[in-house]
Amino acid sequence: MSEPKPPSPPSGDTYKGWLFKWTNYIKGYQRRWFVLSNGLLSYYRTQAEMGHTCRGTINLATANIAVEDSCNFVISNGGAQTYHLKASSEVERQRWITALELAKAKAIHMQAESDDSGDEGPMVPPSSGQGGGCRNSEIQSTLRTLNSKVEDLSTCNDLIVKHGSALQRSLSELEGIRVGGDMGEKIRQVTERATLFRITSNAMINACRDFLSLAQTHSKRWQKALQTEREQRIRLEETLEQLAKQHNHLERAFRGATVLPPSFSNPTLGNKGGVSGKGDASDEDDDNEFFDAMEDPAEFITVPADPKYHRRSGSNVSGISSETGMDDQSFDELSLTSNPESPQPLDIEPVRQRRTRIPDKPNYYLNLWSIMKNCIGKELSKIPMPVNFNEPLSMLQRLSEDLEYYELLDKAAKCQSSLEQMCYVAAFTVSSYSTTVNRTGKPFNPLLGETFELDRLRECGYRSLCEQVSHHPPAAAHHATSEKGWSLRQEITLASKFRGKYFSIMPLGSIQCMFDKSKNHYSWKKVTTTVHNIIVGKLWIDQSGEIDVVNHRTGDRCHLKFVPYSYFSRDVPRKVTGVVTDKDGKAHYVLSGTWDEKMEFSRVMQSSKGENGTEGKQRTVYQTLKAKEIWRNNPLPEGAENMYYFSSLALTLNEPEEGVAPTDSRRRPDQRLMEEGRWDEANTEKQRLEEKQRTVRREREREALKAASSPEEDEAQETGTEASEVSDETDKEDSPPHTPVACAHQDNYQALWFEQIDDPISGEKMHVYKGGYWEAKEQGSWDMCPDIF
Repeated sequence: MSEPKPPSPPSGDTYKGWLFKWTNYIKGYQRRWFVLSNGLLSYYRTQAEMGHTCRGTINLATANIAVEDSCNFVISNGGAQTYHLKASSEVERQRWITALELAKAKAIHMQAESDDSGDEGPMVPPSSGQGGGCRNSEIQSTLRTLNSKVEDLSTCNDLIVKHGSALQRSLSELEGIRVGGDMGEKIRQVTERATLFRITSNAMINACRDFLSLAQTHSKRWQKALQTEREQRIRLEETLEQLAKQHNHLERAFRGATVLPPSFSNPTLGNKGGVSGKGDASDEDDDNEFFDAMEDPAEFITVPADPKYHRRSGSNVSGISSETGMDDQSFDELSLTSNPESPQPLDIEPVRQRRTRIPDKPNYYLNLWSIMKNCIGKELSKIPMPVNFNEPLSMLQRLSEDLEYYELLDKAAKCQSSLEQMCYVAAFTVSSYSTTVNRTGKPFNPLLGETFELDRLRECGYRSLCEQVSHHPPAAAHHATSEKGWSLRQEITLASKFRGKYFSIMPLGSIQCMFDKSKNHYSWKKVTTTVHNIIVGKLWIDQSGEIDVVNHRTGDRCHLKFVPYSYFSRDVPRKVTGVVTDKDGKAHYVLSGTWDEKMEFSRVMQSSKGENGTEGKQRTVYQTLKAKEIWRNNPLPEGAENMYYFSSLALTLNEPEEGVAPTDSRRRPDQRLMEEGRWDEANTEKQRLEEKQRTVRREREREALKAASSPEEDEAQETGTEASEVSDETDKEDSPPHTPVACAHQDNYQALWFEQIDDPISGEKMHVYKGGYWEAKEQGSWDMCPDIF
């Protein structure tokens, strides 16, 4: 008749079984299914009713438990509810009595804790299974009580209306009577009705007071219960996310272990060019996710060189460039101390004190998933985003942040050896990613024709200019020159893919660096940036892919590999490795480190083929001298976590400055409002600027179509398409970036400070600086600048 239960169930466990409950004198005791959970005793006719119908519930915190005989016992909560129960045996009755007493003690303790925190009832934490049914029963019981109070209020209202009408009639009659014998009777009637009205009104007030008290009490409890449910749901989502990742990883590990050699974990990541410079094929399908990347075996191994190499000339060692004839010891000392590329103190004090703080980021709630769920599979550059998703800098300013560690190029410009110069250029390439490690905010998309100048000529010896040269697809051109003998140029177009749990940003286009003295010309491309945990968890950023830095004059090359993060890898996170080789493929330097902290380089003394690696390929073993630090990141300013994790340079980029062009990002109103913490106004201003840009774009396309039309307009009319229709079509934000209309739009717009050429190095079209900006700034002549803000 009952399920076997332990005599003393553990605290918090659900205890359930069959008992006989007294119903009435006709039916007597009836078999019912009882469930004891979280201080509540509920009963059902059958087990099948547990999911939908509860016949009754008693809160044990206020109940009395009494034993009548060997099998019978009574549970009562003071008269409102009384259960006369009978177990199938004395042993079964004792088990129930023990479980009920333990549950009552726990319920009283929970109620005391709830009272201490301002809650009048025991807080019932959400639980799975039957616990949820008991909570529903308690809520239903409370709702029934509240409904009863509402009915009392309705009854009192009807009585007040009735007695009030009678009182009003009596008063009217009192006014019309004559002074006489019936005066006393009328006054007595008015008095009685007034008394009835007062009694009914008092009852109404008391019922309202009881209703308000109940509503306030249970409102607090339900709010607390709702908050607990939310917290448990978030924890469950995070746990499911982690389990899914681990399951995916283990499945791949099993697949790799059963099909491939033990030393091979993931061939797609081991292949050179697996992540191309153009950023395609790196995450083409959903299974190829960076956080699930398998640990890739190293392409090479470095070991300390034999001490004898420290005493031998570099020209006598196999694998060392003949252009380095100096002693190794003197080479290391000259490289880091007396050589011109060593850090030198600045002789010129900054002429302007730059700001070191910006207003703290407001604590606005952002439901990122509510914004991003409609963006899956779309190009993010074409989806309007609120400023809550941004940081108060534009993409042009983010490009200028690549010059955070310009000193590396200053040192490279003074190097005598092109191979050593390659090390500094490669370190500069890696350093540009160090500012992104905590920067999960999206920069503002620049408006077409928007510019940004970074003039640090007197402080640091360089200055740079960026301009947005295309809107669909978005493209920005950047040019920087230095008095130390180097120049940098790049044109970056961003492609992006959003897959729900993460999205990837793939910069397209090349970066080129030229040195005046050596005439060395370097070029490279950026790797893929991935933002993880879009749905749940904390956002984090990873850089992954491969970069080939090429010296087009000498043929030297540095192959850098950004290792994707893996949960189970024993390597340090954000690891970067690289090898510098000459035009014949001989290795001269090995670089290692992380893209967010530091890079080191070691001179290769000898190389040899080592053990077999992936697919039978032999891994190279490099014997190197002691590693020397070539770059280390600058610490973030104090309080950076409240200032969007900006570096010291980033804090100064949006600082107001006199004399800049009217199109400069510093003058952008929505960006300025966001920096000041006025986000609602910034969103309004952002929408205004975007609509203004669309209007200008439509007008420009109308003029282009009008200018391109032939004198015989009959042929144009035969197409059945008017200029206004084309204009409206091209205004859509989701139009493909490579449609003929978009291309016509891109060709129609002429950049102000840059011109497009066929780059002989990359073989692609590229915007290069054509001059005139700094001269216009000196003269204060900005008449040619468009009105974009």
